[in-house]
Amino acid sequence: MTKVAILFVNYGPYHLERLNGFQKQCSVLGWSAIGIELTRSGVAYDWKTQPEKFPFSIISVLGEKELGEVSFAYLQEKLYAVLSDVNPDAIAIAGYFRLSMIAALGWSVWKRKPAILLSESKEDDGSRNWFKETFKFWLFKAYKAALVGGEVHKRYLTKLGMPSSAIFFGYNVVGNKVLHPNKIKSLKIPLRKPYFLAINRFIPKKNLPFVVEAYGMYRQVMGDNAWDLVLCGDGQMRLQIEQQINESGLSNFIHIPGFLQQDQLLPYFAHANCFIHASTHEQWGLVVNEAMAAGLPVLVSNRCGCFEDLVVEPINGFGFCPYDRQQLIDLMLKISSGEVNLKNMSQAALQHIEKFSPEYFAQGLVGAVKYALTYN
Repeated sequence: MTKVAILFVNYGPYHLERLNGFQKQCSVLGWSAIGIELTRSGVAYDWKTQPEKFPFSIISVLGEKELGEVSFAYLQEKLYAVLSDVNPDAIAIAGYFRLSMIAALGWSVWKRKPAILLSESKEDDGSRNWFKETFKFWLFKAYKAALVGGEVHKRYLTKLGMPSSAIFFGYNVVGNKVLHPNKIKSLKIPLRKPYFLAINRFIPKKNLPFVVEAYGMYRQVMGDNAWDLVLCGDGQMRLQIEQQINESGLSNFIHIPGFLQQDQLLPYFAHANCFIHASTHEQWGLVVNEAMAAGLPVLVSNRCGCFEDLVVEPINGFGFCPYDRQQLIDLMLKISSGEVNLKNMSQAALQHIEKFSPEYFAQGLVGAVKYALTYN
């Protein structure tokens, strides 16, 4: 029986859905899948998940200890003990940014177990220099295959020397069925007005001051016919954004319900009219998957990794430059003025996102594992 381990920093809702999809494929193939996470707590997202309720094994290297509480040497020792105990035939490793993930790659080389890179890196994520790119070029030689989100991620890996034939698609997916309009439309209406919806951590790259400024100018044009704006989330910039809203006289029209768990977000997805994601840089943007799975037209920054694969202009949404305020204003006006058929855009969003499912992740990972085992 082929045994495949999937290593993430932490298993949140997205990861559990992917593992669930992969486990179903493994059952058909006579394989087994084992989830491994570095820690249960202390990650960027305050997820409340219950992996013990899922019908597969998830092993936490540190348990409830946070990564910052332990030394790298301690983490590596614990990680190697878990990997040696599981002894997978192949290991899928999420990213290469953390030393712990590179350590897992080191274990795979030591034990001659093929490693599959799970990656959503793209070339314009940040500043690139010759030393780092050269290091990645040599590092990637240790991976036997990769699973990526979309075309922009594949282009980056091939530029760094990974063979195109070793790269598979399907990494960036969510549990679409949970968000389908047929399941969530009956949920309580959180706001009895038409509204744009944005869901983010309140951090600089999410570009929320830009969204608030654009919304204020949009409202000046539309007047009483303007839709409201809901900003779900929390983070270091919340006070700054609230101050901007108050000073702009928009406090009656922009709503901040705070950080919400997935089940608490569902009513907002269910009754929104359009979704906005304005990041200045974003490796993918899974919240766009969620919005489309809920049947929402989307306005997405063209700097997001998902833009090329998910947004089909003008069928299910539009893209914009996250530094061009007028572009976003014009799109908000177009969407809310009746100029476009929102019902058709909603159906197009649903149809397009169907492919980007946990089954798509499973198919891509199965392909990557088979390739890795063949060419190990």
